[in-house]
Amino acid sequence: MKLVFTLLTACLLSVFTLSSSTNLDEVTSSFKVNGNCGMCKKKIETSLRVKGVKKVNWDMKSHELSITYSPDKITLDEIHLRIAAVGYDTDKVKASDEAYAKLDDCCKYDRVNN
Repeated sequence: MKLVFTLLTACLLSVFTLSSSTNLDEVTSSFKVNGNCGMCKKKIETSLRVKGVKKVNWDMKSHELSITYSPDKITLDEIHLRIAAVGYDTDKVKASDEAYAKLDDCCKYDRVNN
């Protein structure tokens, strides 16, 4: 009985250790991204379907983007640039006028002049 308990404990401990080390390789961050509608949500989230991004969610009401990613595969700066490349300003990177102009009319949010 002691042997079974010891083996079971060892297995559970190794599983816990493996899952803990995996989570250490991921970072969760959040920041503001301008946008208006469900189409914006789809474009913003789709722009981040890349290697290294585990989870992404843009909240339409708060304009808050939450992202879980592996910093050894993609940086936070690259994430901001990918969003700006499809026309959306973040709190760190402003989209080019050309990228913004390509947005559908419903997606054209009020831009803050910097």
